[in-house]
Amino acid sequence: MSPHGTASYESLTDLPPLVERAVDLARREGFANSCRPEHGRLLYALAAGAGTIGETGTGCGVGLAWLASGARPGTRLVSVERDPARAALAAELFAGQPDVTVLPGDWTEIAHAAPFDLLALDGGGQGKDGGPAADPEALLQPGGTLVIDDLTPASSWPPLYQGQPDPGRMTWHDHPAVDATELRLGPDLAALVVTRRFPA
Repeated sequence: MSPHGTASYESLTDLPPLVERAVDLARREGFANSCRPEHGRLLYALAAGAGTIGETGTGCGVGLAWLASGARPGTRLVSVERDPARAALAAELFAGQPDVTVLPGDWTEIAHAAPFDLLALDGGGQGKDGGPAADPEALLQPGGTLVIDDLTPASSWPPLYQGQPDPGRMTWHDHPAVDATELRLGPDLAALVVTRRFPA
């Protein structure tokens, strides 16, 4: 989630209709932490190659709307949101999308719908801020992709956070079952794209 993500849509007019509706919902609810448009466009592109998509941290559904807008017909999408009221609002937003399911619950609930071809970790499981990291071998198909957003672009190796090697990023760079790379989406925004390796 991005602290001022919803506000970053203020002057944009070329959004997919479902994304527009999700942004409108976020504004009405005063939810500031939607994914930024730069990250949304990355999710849109990645969704086109996936048959099963998961997301943690639905919020008001902006990131999920980018995923659903980019996905091919028949792609199954499951998102979990820990706030029950927001989960209900997002589920209502996607009521006309039969392949989209929004579930209330902690991020770990996403495991019940795994494995995925694409998993956006936006509401837990990233390994940031001392929280536990998701298990890519349990949650991803071999060759599947996991995306973590809202990073400050790295300017050194190892990437630093508060003057120390960033444990949230190094968890993924050092994981033996995945390959990870950082994509710079804006001068102040990067995403980590992590792919599960195929068995030897």
